[in-house]
Amino acid sequence: MSPVFAGVLQLLALVAALALAYRPLGDYMAKVYSSERHYRPEKWIYKAIGANPSAEMRWPAYLRGVLAFSAVSVLFLYALQRAQGILPGSLGFSAVDPDQAFNTAASFVANTNWQSYAGEQAMGHVVQTGGLAVQNFVSAAVGMAVAVALVRGFARSRTGELGNFWSDLVRGVFRILLPISVIGAVILVACGAIQNFAGIHEVGQFMGGSRQWNGGAVASQEVIKELGTNGGGYFNANSAHPFENPSPFSNLFEIFLILVIPFALTRTFGRMVGSLRQGYAILATMATIWLAFTALMMWTEFAHHGPAFEVAGGAMEGKETRFGIGASAIFSVATTLTSTGAVNSFHSSFTGLGGGIQLLGMQLGEIAPGGVGSGLYGMLIMAIIAVFIAGLMVGRTPEYLGKKIGTRQIKLAACYILITPALVLCFTAAAMALPTPGNSMANPGAHGFSEILYAYTSGANNNGSAFAGLNADTQWFNSTIGLAMLLGRFLPMVFVLALAGSLAEQKPVPETAGTLRTDKPLYTGLLVGTILIITGLTYFPALALGPLAEGLAS
Repeated sequence: MSPVFAGVLQLLALVAALALAYRPLGDYMAKVYSSERHYRPEKWIYKAIGANPSAEMRWPAYLRGVLAFSAVSVLFLYALQRAQGILPGSLGFSAVDPDQAFNTAASFVANTNWQSYAGEQAMGHVVQTGGLAVQNFVSAAVGMAVAVALVRGFARSRTGELGNFWSDLVRGVFRILLPISVIGAVILVACGAIQNFAGIHEVGQFMGGSRQWNGGAVASQEVIKELGTNGGGYFNANSAHPFENPSPFSNLFEIFLILVIPFALTRTFGRMVGSLRQGYAILATMATIWLAFTALMMWTEFAHHGPAFEVAGGAMEGKETRFGIGASAIFSVATTLTSTGAVNSFHSSFTGLGGGIQLLGMQLGEIAPGGVGSGLYGMLIMAIIAVFIAGLMVGRTPEYLGKKIGTRQIKLAACYILITPALVLCFTAAAMALPTPGNSMANPGAHGFSEILYAYTSGANNNGSAFAGLNADTQWFNSTIGLAMLLGRFLPMVFVLALAGSLAEQKPVPETAGTLRTDKPLYTGLLVGTILIITGLTYFPALALGPLAEGLAS
């Protein structure tokens, strides 16, 4: 079987698995977030934190809940890392340096999971399981809660109430993420992933010396890192490590976990707004971009240029022989088109154009299908922009799902799409202009520029994957990337929740013959074009200096 054919078969199997899970999971999540029942363990949590889960919140109160919970999470995770040296199960590791502790706390709370350290050489069991793994659950649940609040903004009328943040948070963790993670962890353990609390031990000989490994609750953390589109690896090699990702089957299963909730949330959206066709239109947009990027990535990596590529069957540098080019390309696109950031290959070793595809996937806003929650609300913002553009073309006041898109709504949507590019480009420009950050680049020229552009793109878009080759464990990069992650996560949420509140207050507008049908293929095409044009106009100059220049020169 040729490597190309094997890659296509894996892609088809993945699409089939996602299709089978789409309807039941999407309907179940809609039921979870629409239910008025509170289970007893959930009531205990509400009582412990002093929250009334039945009290409706307007958008400022909902936002205060998001920010307060996230701020406490950052402080707790920072303190846990700084106290690691005196904690049990620390495996002898000392306290994490202040700048790296801040970077890691910001990273995991922002659902980014950018790591400027080697996990097996820096973090003990308590920090890994009691800190990082917990944030993998709750940061994902925060994103889902914000997305559901925006959906309620479309579904409700003549009220500014968007639900209850604490209820949405707890339900997202205990009714959705935790049950799937338990089943997924059992599957990964059966595949060969480790799950223990063993200490550091030596493993054979490695290049003239012994190699040390430590155990850990790897399978359980691996599942939620993929399912919650987090991405932080227990080991430095991330999902290329055999303890995290042992086989081609586990690799395909992990890609499935990355994509299943973001795609299924489109059905949740359709069910909650009362029109499954609207959910299918958003799904079609996401799927079109994802499949196009996957096909393009596979083509760039399988293309034969010279004898070395012909012998290897493609660009095998930096890729695991267990997975090959096809599975590595599918994984790479899945992780950069979502906010996951997990890697099963060395992204810096992809071809120049392949690296550009990874960058562009993040720069789209990670909306195809995007992170859990963040992908859906990011795509709905783009849907509003597309409706606005269509309204300008025909001279009509734009409407979406029966809500008028007026001055306030378009200003909030515009602020949302501008904040992340501003963070990426400003921080990249500062790093290139100052003398010290440039010393961290391992490569000169276009590839070195791509390393820094990738780092800030990954941070501000809450992806977390690394282009490698860049020494990011410096005070400059730990501090600035940490700020980019926090601002890139929570500033957009301010605009999303404000938009949700303004939509919920509106009276529905009846559909007329002149209303743009947003559940038709024509609108899907308009939405895809809007996304590509906005991203292209924003990032093309930077991409031309980095991956495009490198790709055309090779």
